[in-house]
Parts: sequence; C-alpha cells; structure tokens
Amino acid sequence: MFSWLTNAWRVPELRRRVLFTALVLALYRLGSWIPAPGVDSEAIDNYFGKQGGTVLGLLNLFSGGALSQFAIFALGIMPYVTASIILQLLTVVIPTLEQLQKEGEAGFAKINQYTRYLTVALAAAQSLGYAVLFRRSGALEANTGRIVLIIVTLTAGTTLLMWMGELITKRGVGNGISLLIFASILASAPSGVQAWINGGAIEKLFFPLIAIGVIVAVVFIQEGQRRIPVQYAKRMVGRKMTAGGSTYMPLRVNMAGVIPVIFAAAVMAFPPTIAQFFPQTQGFINRNFSPASLPYLGFEAFLIVIFTYFYTAVQFNPVDQADNLRKYGGYIPGIRPGTPTAQYLDRVLTRLTLPGSIYLALVAILPAIFIKYFGFQQGTSRALGGTSVLIVVGVALDTMRQMESQMMMRSYEGFLK
Repeated sequence: MFSWLTNAWRVPELRRRVLFTALVLALYRLGSWIPAPGVDSEAIDNYFGKQGGTVLGLLNLFSGGALSQFAIFALGIMPYVTASIILQLLTVVIPTLEQLQKEGEAGFAKINQYTRYLTVALAAAQSLGYAVLFRRSGALEANTGRIVLIIVTLTAGTTLLMWMGELITKRGVGNGISLLIFASILASAPSGVQAWINGGAIEKLFFPLIAIGVIVAVVFIQEGQRRIPVQYAKRMVGRKMTAGGSTYMPLRVNMAGVIPVIFAAAVMAFPPTIAQFFPQTQGFINRNFSPASLPYLGFEAFLIVIFTYFYTAVQFNPVDQADNLRKYGGYIPGIRPGTPTAQYLDRVLTRLTLPGSIYLALVAILPAIFIKYFGFQQGTSRALGGTSVLIVVGVALDTMRQMESQMMMRSYEGFLK
C-alpha cells in the first residue's frame, strides 16, 4: 500500500489533482465553522443538544456539523442532491427533458443548468425553514431584514459548494459531490469515536464488529461483477483487416454505488424541512422521521431499492449497449445481435440489481436497528452508523478506483487487485 501511495505521489498530474481536492475540502471545512451574519452559534448549538435523535441530527451529520453552528455552509450539498433527484425523475415523465438527455453533452449541459436553478430555489426555501424554526424555538433573534440576509448567505453558500463539487469532479480526484458528503461524515467521526469510548461494555465490544462487518460487506459487493463474454469478428476498416478476439463486458452487482443511499437520505430529509413551516406537525415528524424509528428505516430501505433500480437504468442502457456491440462487430456467444442482445443484457442486469439493492438497504438499516435495541449512544450511532459507514467506504472505493485508472495509464502497478 505504501509503495502504491509513493508511486501515486510521483505522478505530477495525479499529485496536482490530489492536492487540489484536499485544498477544496479544507476550504469547505473552514466555511463550516464561519457562522452566518447575526447568528449566535452557541445558542443554535445548545438547541441542537436538546434534540436527541431527531432528524435534525441526521441533517447536521450531512452538513459536517455546520447546521448546528448555522454556518454559511449549513445546508451542505443536500439541496443539490435533491434537485438532481427531481430532475432525473422529471426526465422520465417530461418528453422535452428526455429529448435533452438524448442530445449528448449539449443536452446534459442544459439539464445541469436546470438543476442549478432548482438547487438555488430549494436552498432558499430550506434556509427560510431553518430560520423560522430557530426563531420560533428562541435560538435565533432576528427581524425580517436579518432573516433575508441569512437566507441569501446560506443560499450563496450552497451555490458555492455546488461549484466546488463540480471543480473537484473536473480538476480533482473522484466525484466532487460525493466527496463533500464524505468529508462531512468524516468530520463527525471523532465525536462518534469519543462517544464509543465513553459507552458501556456492550457498546465497546459490539460496535467495532458492526463497523468491520459493514466495511467487509461493502467492499465484497462493490467489487463483485458478472462478466458477460463478448466475441468480436474480423472486419475491414479502410484497407486494413482488424483482428477479432474475445473479451468480456463487466456488469457490477451494485452498479449504482452509494448514490441510492445518498438520494434516499435526501428524500427522507425533505418532509421534516417542509414541516418546519407547520408547527402542528412536529410531533408526527419527530415520531416517524427519527433516524432510529422503524417507519423511517423501512421507508428508507424501500427508497434505496427503488433508487438503485432507477439509477442503474440511467447509468446502463441495454439497447444502446447492444447497438454499440453490433456497430463494432461484437456479439455475445449464443445470443443474436440487436434486440435479443438488449433483452439478454436487460434480464441479466435486472437479476444483478435485485440482490445489489437489497444489500444496500440491509447494510444501511440493520446496523441502525442493532444500535437502537442494544442501547448505543446517539453520538455513536449517528456518526458511525450503517448509512455513514456505507457512504464513506463506497466513496473511498470509487475515488480509489479513479486513482487506480490514473496509475494504470502510466504503467504503475495499481492498488486494487
């Protein structure tokens, strides 16, 4: 491992990308501690200390603790994730968006522009909801002008985070949005470790076993794949005869990665945000949308399964893959090219996605159920629970895979075997 890290540091381009990513993440963490104008961060933090296991704790986790400080990055990147979910769902039902998606880079650029606009609107609504909630609870003393200033500041902070995430994707290593969530969760890890150290004997004994089990399960399934054999026939390209050969098409068991878990967490955080405008619903929301409640965990598992199928369908189109195979003279042995190949790939992908989606749901909710019934502390379960560990390990694997490809391009031995 150390030799691999040494080789990675020797590559100038990879070294620049890693340093750029680290710099952007450091700026993100700095902004998570700068309070919005006119906010008493200590009063907000005291209010969060009285909330216990409500959904505000989960939202604070995904903001890296910035929400409990009401910092300029208090909303985190979740409004962008929610906007992406809404646009992807609308793409299925609105023909204009579906046509844009088929237009290639130009269409995707237009959809990304719509996503940014929707992100700004959602961030403004969410910041208004938090300001109203904190003022109503007595943690924030602000008039109308100051609330408007807070809304503008938090919305601008989310817009800046969106830009920073896109910069990491373009000039850094890994997916920028996922890495921002990754950094937010890791920021809460020290408090989770401290809560574990101060916990009881059962917590000290069983929690490491749960964490190691989740990590092993994530790595095992994330790296699992079904290899579809592909045969290429000889064909003429200009005046040259290209040699045929055999290869394979790798279909991962969990092709969607940890994106469905992030999407499900964003959707589950949406009703409590809306409920902040309606005080009479707070009791119902706290009972049924607490991260440790059974209704919350059951609905989250259902959403993870649905989003896994949805995101896999977005990432892999069997019809397009079959057309590309036929265009380049490839075929699957025993399967006729064209429509039969597309049907075969769709059938295999459906069978792979089912266990992959169930695995994601189980890994996300089972540790939370175990933690709840064994009486673990809120700090431990929130910072080091199943969803947190799943996102951290999944994002780390995806980032490592991208670094692996950079290393292999320069004939260095990779880290993943």
